[in-house]
Amino acid sequence: MLSHEQIWAAIDRLAERYGYSASGLARRAGLDATSFNRSKRIGPDGRKRWPSTESVSKVLAATGASLDDFLRLIDSREGPVRTMVPLIGLTQAGSGRLFTDEGMPAGGPGWDEIEFPDLGGDRAFALEVQGDSMRPLYRDGDVLIVSPSASVRKGDRVVARLTNGEVLAKELRRRTARTVELISLNPDYEDRTVPLAEVSWMARVMWVRQ
Repeated sequence: MLSHEQIWAAIDRLAERYGYSASGLARRAGLDATSFNRSKRIGPDGRKRWPSTESVSKVLAATGASLDDFLRLIDSREGPVRTMVPLIGLTQAGSGRLFTDEGMPAGGPGWDEIEFPDLGGDRAFALEVQGDSMRPLYRDGDVLIVSPSASVRKGDRVVARLTNGEVLAKELRRRTARTVELISLNPDYEDRTVPLAEVSWMARVMWVRQ
């Protein structure tokens, strides 16, 4: 049975993983900044207040986290385990032989590292956003944690590297036996339909640090 403390602790952990305070996460999700304040978790009459399912849905949409991600945070009884994650700029990701055939970092010059909460069994690396192609959702300097080993579904935000070295950060509309259809996060940039044979790898955006 889920407890009041577990649900609120999961929201606090979600905010921490994205580099937000509880009020910062609420604002990011389009909620009142005080929605997740500790003072709001118990009513004046002493009754426990629970976050609504709508609020949880909004913070998941705002961060790109899945319901499974949130449930794992509920189950966590301790602070997040941290690990070192390889980091490179989004623009640099298209050059040289920086990745294996599976889309994981090949190591060597050009890669840095940052500390980040462990994602469990998912292999991951970090990409620093450069430019405005992902605004307003992601801004220049934000860090995306992506995983080529995570399953990708319609509506997920993804980073795809093409065989010509081009790197695309968009939302997956549809993947067929022949093509991948991607929706631009910034309306000033066009959507793309790419032949599947031209996609080297595609990684799901798991988290963002802003």
